[in-house]
Amino acid sequence: MTTDNLRTRVDQLREQVRYHQYRYYVLDDPAVSDAEFDALFRELQALEAEHPDLQDPNSPTVRVGGVVSDRFRRVEHPTPILSLANAFGEADLRAWRDRLLRLLPEEEQSNLAYVVEPKFDGLTVVLHFADGRFVLGATRGDGEVGEDITPNLRTLREMPLRIPANPDVAAVTPTRLAVRGETYVEVAEFESFNQRQEEQGERTYANPRNFAAGSLRLLDSGISARRPLKLWTYEILVLEGGEELTGHWQTLDYLKRLGFPVSPEVRRFADADFDELARYVVDWHDLRRRLPFELDGMVIKVDSLAQRQRLGYTGKDPRWAVAYKSGGEEATTKLVDIFVKVGRTGALTPNAVLAPVPIGGVVVSAATLHNEDYVRDLDIRIGDTVLVKRAGDVIPKVLRPLPELRDGSEREFRMPEICPVCGEAVVRHPGEAATYCVNNACPAQLVRRVEHFVSRGAMDIRGFGIKQGELFVEKGYIRDLADIYQLPWDEIAALEGYGDKRVENLKEGVEASKAQPVARLLIGLGIRFVGEVVAEEIMAHFADIFELMAADEETLNAIDGIGPKIAESLVEFFALETNRALVQKFADLGVRTTAEARPQVDAEALPFSGLTFVITGTLPSMSRDDASDYIEAHGGKVTGSVSSKTDFLVAGEKAGSKLTKAEQLGVPVLSEEELRQRGG
Repeated sequence: MTTDNLRTRVDQLREQVRYHQYRYYVLDDPAVSDAEFDALFRELQALEAEHPDLQDPNSPTVRVGGVVSDRFRRVEHPTPILSLANAFGEADLRAWRDRLLRLLPEEEQSNLAYVVEPKFDGLTVVLHFADGRFVLGATRGDGEVGEDITPNLRTLREMPLRIPANPDVAAVTPTRLAVRGETYVEVAEFESFNQRQEEQGERTYANPRNFAAGSLRLLDSGISARRPLKLWTYEILVLEGGEELTGHWQTLDYLKRLGFPVSPEVRRFADADFDELARYVVDWHDLRRRLPFELDGMVIKVDSLAQRQRLGYTGKDPRWAVAYKSGGEEATTKLVDIFVKVGRTGALTPNAVLAPVPIGGVVVSAATLHNEDYVRDLDIRIGDTVLVKRAGDVIPKVLRPLPELRDGSEREFRMPEICPVCGEAVVRHPGEAATYCVNNACPAQLVRRVEHFVSRGAMDIRGFGIKQGELFVEKGYIRDLADIYQLPWDEIAALEGYGDKRVENLKEGVEASKAQPVARLLIGLGIRFVGEVVAEEIMAHFADIFELMAADEETLNAIDGIGPKIAESLVEFFALETNRALVQKFADLGVRTTAEARPQVDAEALPFSGLTFVITGTLPSMSRDDASDYIEAHGGKVTGSVSSKTDFLVAGEKAGSKLTKAEQLGVPVLSEEELRQRGG
C-alpha cells in the first residue's frame, strides 16, 4: 500500500470511528455492532502503530470517544473517565497478563491479584459527594467533560443521596468523593415498558442500553423518575478524607459500606490462580444468561492500587485493566421478508424473516419490527442487510439497516390496508403507532382473545388454555368469546384426547367462572389499557357493566386514575354494536355482570397493613405496577430495594440480585399466587 493510500485509509478509519462514537455516545443509537466497531478501531490502532508518521494528536485512538450534547450544562470530570482495551479471546487475555508481569518488578509479581467484574451495558455516570451529600451527577460524555444530569440521577431508588446510607454500618464519611457507575434497566422491565408503549402507540426503544441512556438524558426528571432505572457502582475516582484504601477489592467493600449498590457478581483471583480466572472469564455467557440485565463482557482489573500507579496508562487505556469480549450479541444478516402478525388486541405487528444467523449461541431467523413507524423511521426495507440484536432470552430485534450495502433491489414495506388473516379493514388511531384489525371475530385475534379471556388474570378457567382455544376456534365451536359458555360438550367428548373426566373438569371450570367478579369479565374483554387495577377501579363506580357501557368520556375521566386514553378506549369499544351484543350474550348465558359494593374497611385492618414489600422479576399475570397497586390497596408499602426492614420479596421469573439479597437476609419470598392468597 502506497503512502497516499495509507493516509487515505487512516483518514477514512478516523472518520468512521468518530462517526460511530457520535452515534453511540450522543445519539444513543449505535449504527454497527460492538464487534464491527472494535474491528475498525483495532485496524486504525495497528496502522498508526506501524506508521508513526501518520499519528495525529486528535485521532480517536488517543482520546476517549464521545461528544457532549449541548442540551445540558457541561461538567468537567475530576479525572479522565477512560475506556478499556479489549481482549477477544483467551490468548489476548494471557498476553495482557504477560505484559503486566514484564512491567512489574519481580518482587511484586507474587503479590499480583485481579478483580473480575461484569461489564454492564448501560450508561456510565459519575457521582459527586461533598461531606456525605450527593451534589452532582454527570454522564461520561467525551471522558473529560460530561453532561449534568443531577436531577434525573436523584430519582434512582438505589442512588444514595447521603452517605453512609446505613448508619448501622461502620464507614468513614469522606469529605470529597467521586464514584463511577453504570445505570441500567433489567431486561424484563425493558420488555414490559416497550410492550406498554406499543399498546399505547408510544415510542419504543431498541435495547435496554438505549432505554437507560434516553431515560436519564430527558429534560424532565419527572419522566425519568417513572422509568425502572437501576444503578451499579464500581470505581472510586476521587477520595478525600475517607478510609485508606490499598486495593480495588477493598474499594468495592468500602462502597458497599457507604451504601452504594455494588454487584455481587465480583470475584478476586490471585495471579497463581490465573488459569481459573481465564476459565471463569471465557465462560462469561453463562453468567449473562442467569442475570436479569444485559452484559457485554467482563472486566479484569489489577487489585493493588499501588501496582496500578506503577503500571500507568498507554494512550487512552489503563494498562492495569482489560475488557474481555467474545461472541457478540449482535450480528448482520439479510432481511428476506416482512410478515404481519395479528395480536390479541387486534394490533398488527410487522416481523422480519431473516437469513439464519448465529447470535449468542442461538440461530436467529426472525425478529420483531415493533410497528409501522419503526420500519419507516429507520427506513428498513425488504432485502436489506440489517443489524440484529439478541440478549439473553429476549426476542431478537432488528436494530437498523445498513443502507451502504444496498444494491437497488430492496423494497419498501407498507402496512396492509386489510387484515392479513380475515381480510377486514384495519385502522390506525390518530397519534398512535399501532394499526388494528377492526374485526373482533378475526380468527387470529379470536384465538388470542380466548387465551386472554380464560387466563388466570381474567376469568381464570381451569384446564382451558391456548391449545383448547386454537382447537375450539378451528372446529367452529367458538365464534365469539361468549360461545365459551355454550360449547357443544358432547361433540368435544368425541374428540381425540378428551375423555369423560377431562371434559367434566373443563365444563366445571367454565361453569364456575360465571361467578367471577364483573371486573374479571371487563378484563377478559381485552379492551386496550384496561388491566386488573383499572377494571377494579372502574367497576367500583358502576352498579353493573351495562351502566358502564352507557357512560361517556366525561363521566369516565372523572374517576380517579382513569385518564383520557382509557376513557376513550372504553367508549370506542362499547360504541360498537357487536361488542354491546357480546356483553348482552354473556348476561343471557348466566355470566355475572353486576358489581359488588366495595366494603368500607379500616386501613389498619387491611391484610398488608404495616408491611413493606419489594417486587422483582416477571410475574405470571401482573405487571409490577399492578402488583404495587394491589399491595397498596391492601394496606402495604412497596420499596425499591431489599433491606433488613423488608417484610416480603415478591419474586417472579428472572429474579436477580434482589432475590439473592433477600435469601441472605432471611426475607420471606412470595410468588404472585402466594401474594394473592395473603391479600385475600
